[in-house]
Amino acid sequence: MATDPTQPTQRYYRAPCPGCGAPVEFKSAQSTHAVCGYCQSTVVRSGEVLTRLGKMAELFDDHSPLQLMASGRINIDGKDLPFTLIGRLQYKGDAGVWTEWAAFLQDGTLATLGEDNGAYVFTRPIDPGRDMPEAARFRIGTTTAINGKPYSVAYTGQAQLISAQGELPKLPPLGQLFDLVELRSADGEVVSIDYGHTPPGVERGKAVLLEDLQLTGLKDESAKDEKGRQFNCPHCGAPVQVQLATSKTVTCGSCASIISLDSGVGGELRSAQQDEPVRPIIPLGSKGQLQGVPWQVVGFQHRMGVEPGDDEHFGWSEYLLYNQKRGFAFLVDSEEGWSLVRPTTGAPTLAASGRSATYMGTTYQLKYSYEAETTYVLGEFYWQVERGQKTSNRDFESSKGLLSMEQSKSEITWSSGDKLASDTVVKAFKLEDKKDVLQRDDPGPFVAKSGLGCGTIILIAVIILILLIILGNCSGSSGSGYRSSGGSFGGYSSGGGHK
Repeated sequence: MATDPTQPTQRYYRAPCPGCGAPVEFKSAQSTHAVCGYCQSTVVRSGEVLTRLGKMAELFDDHSPLQLMASGRINIDGKDLPFTLIGRLQYKGDAGVWTEWAAFLQDGTLATLGEDNGAYVFTRPIDPGRDMPEAARFRIGTTTAINGKPYSVAYTGQAQLISAQGELPKLPPLGQLFDLVELRSADGEVVSIDYGHTPPGVERGKAVLLEDLQLTGLKDESAKDEKGRQFNCPHCGAPVQVQLATSKTVTCGSCASIISLDSGVGGELRSAQQDEPVRPIIPLGSKGQLQGVPWQVVGFQHRMGVEPGDDEHFGWSEYLLYNQKRGFAFLVDSEEGWSLVRPTTGAPTLAASGRSATYMGTTYQLKYSYEAETTYVLGEFYWQVERGQKTSNRDFESSKGLLSMEQSKSEITWSSGDKLASDTVVKAFKLEDKKDVLQRDDPGPFVAKSGLGCGTIILIAVIILILLIILGNCSGSSGSGYRSSGGSFGGYSSGGGHK
């Protein structure tokens, strides 16, 4: 039988587990560690000898559709490479718990499929071309270069390995905190710097859709034990059911307490009470199609904003939408209208003045700059949401859509999207009986829904200029000439390290 020259010869290595004697197999020559599937012993490979290091903690059941030995295909540098998931690592950081899958590629190398926030990022180890500075040298929002390409520092924080399964690359010590830094480029690339290794491990890649990976061998949906996702509210005792595998926070339907799922269902649950309920206009669980994608409303949060130096607050609402193959999006309801946005993988380039930002070849102009605070939440969320969470926000706008930046102490998140007409929202969720309640200012001249003549654009510009002058004279303020109660175009999204 002829051998395919494009497929490298692989020599599998198998040896008995030092803990229980069960066979432990290594498919990749780059794998140094493995977790015995029988006794959970962590073993390290040194030549032909396996040494037991200790026992690995049990996996936190995140109800992922992925599992060991699932296989798929990834396009890298124009090549279509098959891969198999041979290892699984679970990490816990300040943003919650996430999973990284060790992917064994056909060319014999290892890659990482990061799974979190309803999204997936496929990365491969790279040589950064220089020694990485200590993590403390990276500052949120600053720019650095990897192999001559500029990246923005999007996340810095700490994490720890809490569990692992299967065949793995070199592991950081179990439960020991280490630094993580995440960089993002203007064209959507992600670079993760993992200080759990010496020297730090550097990987680069892009976001991927699960459906594009052509995966086979996934978990059977019908095999999930839904009872395992039910528990009693720690505050009032009412039954609470978690619908989504990726949820890190859920609210009780009876008392509206915010419940953290950080330790997994069945672990120690933390809860916080909420007063003064805010009722969403679109009920949780509602299903609707927007921009050709079917969505379900799984979460709702109300937020308040205030411009620096101003004491006038304004509010808006954000509906968290979920699609099994597309992940999450935000339907934003403000006095300026409706908009649909999603977190970006890449990091737009912010002008030195902060008055504009460029993303995917389009320049967006700053419209609002303000401090935002979450005041009420309902439903499920893929990040650790808390009442009182604060971020610094900037909203930008262009003829092609919307762009929003949210900055916390450890992270910068960008979101992009488009404005929607009120009737679009009404029809999408079949809420004709609430048409008047859902009516907002529909998209104006910034959104290119139809062609506008030059004369119309000039007339609009002149009218806006006159209004700005009048309002500026009336206010007597040296700050921005106007601001309506428009909220964030985006939504809070936490993430970091391979997320």
